[in-house]
Order: sequence, then structure tokens, then C-alpha cells
Amino acid sequence: MMSSSKLPLSRHPTRAVNIGKVTVGGNAPVVVQSMTNTDTASVQDTVSQVAQLAKAGSELVRLTVNSDAAAAAVPAIREQLDAMNLDVPLIGDFHFNGHKLLAGHPECARALGKYRINPGNVGRGKKRDEQFASMIETACRYDKPVRIGVNWGSLDQALVVRLMDENSRAAQPRDTQDIIHEAMVTSALDNAARAEELGLGRERIILSVKMSGVQDLIAVYRTLAKRCDYALHLGLTEAGMGAKGIVASTAALSVLLQEGIGDTIRISLTPEPGGSRTEEVRVAQEILQSMGLRAFTPSVVACPGCGRTSSDYFQKLAQDIQHYLREQMPVWRRQHPGVEDMTVAVMGCVVNGPGESKHANIGISLPGTGERPVAPVYVDGEKTVTLKGDHIAEEFQQLVDRYVAEHYESTSTTG
Repeated sequence: MMSSSKLPLSRHPTRAVNIGKVTVGGNAPVVVQSMTNTDTASVQDTVSQVAQLAKAGSELVRLTVNSDAAAAAVPAIREQLDAMNLDVPLIGDFHFNGHKLLAGHPECARALGKYRINPGNVGRGKKRDEQFASMIETACRYDKPVRIGVNWGSLDQALVVRLMDENSRAAQPRDTQDIIHEAMVTSALDNAARAEELGLGRERIILSVKMSGVQDLIAVYRTLAKRCDYALHLGLTEAGMGAKGIVASTAALSVLLQEGIGDTIRISLTPEPGGSRTEEVRVAQEILQSMGLRAFTPSVVACPGCGRTSSDYFQKLAQDIQHYLREQMPVWRRQHPGVEDMTVAVMGCVVNGPGESKHANIGISLPGTGERPVAPVYVDGEKTVTLKGDHIAEEFQQLVDRYVAEHYESTSTTG
């Protein structure tokens, strides 16, 4: 039997930040974060979406807090989630008027688990310093961590101009893109230093430097990681829709995670029309699980199909099994600890079917074109039964259920 291997990664050393019951950084596993796209002032819509994201596996959920109505709604949202036994921490996303909202709505400031501040959208000149200080002082007052989130779409232009001027006077000027990267890192570190001067501890600070280009993102995070030990949040901003967004995010984050960079991640997908916001959670989980960094749900191994598999039966079975496993995980996670490490193989013909099925915890090798209409099932490398007839799918699902019950100790019987 082959289990999912854990990569021997050496994590970039960062300080641990506690956000409610969730720890980011230090020796904690990489945390999955997501963000709502509801109007936060609509309490019921926001509670519903936060609940969906949390149940899908999001361990932190960010909300837009952009108005008095949104700020006033946050305590009610927190209260309703608590009543549902959903203790997922809420992150307040502030731009432009965050200093006013936090000062004017102390219950919002208390209810949030963390504040996100974009230094490029805090203000200009003297007002910027005062407004940034006001938000940090509120964080100190309520003992809240802060993510200082730099985004190249709203980068502090005064800083960019200063660095460009300095570069133009240099004996060997650097490329403009290098200066943009430097401005991103400088903005994050300078504002973190300022937050510390105002009394916010290093163990309460998370940094991010989000860009929308894969190579840009990799370069800027590598630089940031070399210069600090703050916990780091990863995300390819404005990743896009569908396959493009998934591929671009995976390409960027996988390189950084492989190098041990990143303590929490978010996949910024544009949802398909009518699509679920939970897709970004599933993609984040799949990245971490595929790399062997974490396990969230049993893995389904399935072949892509070829001329030997003219029937799509195995594809449908693989899809049904994968959906079934995800649906069961909220219950299994509580009742059968360790089940997320299980591997299930659903193969389509004799070429690789038996071999892959033997390597999985439980696997089925379905008949390909012209093969005998039987489907051997392997449990921990040994053939245990051969299924045939019209109910192979249902019978295999029952075998999966039995394997979980027999191999992963039930917490309901352990006292």
C-alpha cells in the first residue's frame, strides 16, 4: 500500500501568530483562507457564505468592511456563527476608511479575529501616518493581529517615486520591474516596523506582497522571506477565472511552498457565473495535499482514459466516489481521525488498474474495452473480492464505507 508521502521541506522560520484558535506561522501547518463576496451589511447572506466556506475547510474567512453598515453587521455575523458552533475567525478587510470604522464601531473591532490593512490605501502624507497609527492602536487595544497586505495594484506611489528617483541617480540603474519589487517589500517591512513602534508585537504581524504575475510573485516573496521572520500570507492577486486562475495560482504558490515560504494561502479565483465561492477553498486544499504538506480528504487516484477505455463508466465512478468522500468528510473527520490520509483508486483497464489498486488503501480495477466484465477490488494490496453486474458502483461504495469503519478508530467508541 502506498501512502501520500510528506515532502522533507524546511519551512522558512517565522513567528507564530494566533488568530482565535488558529495558529499561523511557527511550526503550524499552512492555513487555508478564503474571502466572502457578499455585501457584509447583509447579515444573513454573509453568515450563509461564511458557513459554506468554513464547512468546505476554510480556516480563516475575510470580510469586506467598507461602510458603517458593514461594520455594524460584523458583531451580529459573529454571534450567529457562534450559535452555529462555527468558530472560524473573521478577518476585517479595510481600505481608505478603516481608521474611522474601527474607532466608530468598537464592537466590530472586538468581534474580528484579525485586521487586514493595505498601506497603499490608508491615506496620503500626514493623514496616512495618523490613520495607520489609529488602526494599529486599535489592534493593540483589543489585542488583535494585523496583516499588512501590500498589493501592486494599490502600491504607495510616493514610495515608488522615491525609489525610482534614487534608482535614476545610481551608477548602475536597476530594471523598473526590480524597483517595483523592491517597493513592495519595502512597503511591507517599513509599515511592519512602524506598527512595532506603535506597540504591536512581532507575533501579531503577518505580511503579504501580492502581485498578479507568477514570476513577479515568486521573486517578491523570495526577497521578503530573506529579510524578515514575520509570518507570510501567500496569494496570487486577481488570479482570474477557471482553469487559468487555478493553474496560475498553483504554479506560483507551489514554487514558494516547495521552498518553505508561506504560512497561510488564499486562491483568488473569480467564480464562474452562479458558481460556488467554495471552489477557492478546494483548490487551496488540493495544492497543499498534492504537495504532501497537509491532508484534507481521501485522495482518489484515477486514470485519464484512452482507447482501451471507450466507456466512461470508470470516469463516472471516480467522480461519484470523490464527491462522496468530500461529502462524508465533515462527519468522518470527527469520527474517524486519520481518514484524510486514505487513498482510493478507481482505474479503467488492466494496463495499470491492478497495480494502482494494489498501491491504494482500497482500489477497484474496472474492465476496459474487450476485457472480461468483472472488477477486482484490492484492499491494502490484496485482492479481496471481484464485483460484477449492474451494481458495481454501489457495492464499491459500501466497501469503502466498511474500510473506513474497520481501519480508522471511531471516536464514538473511545469514550
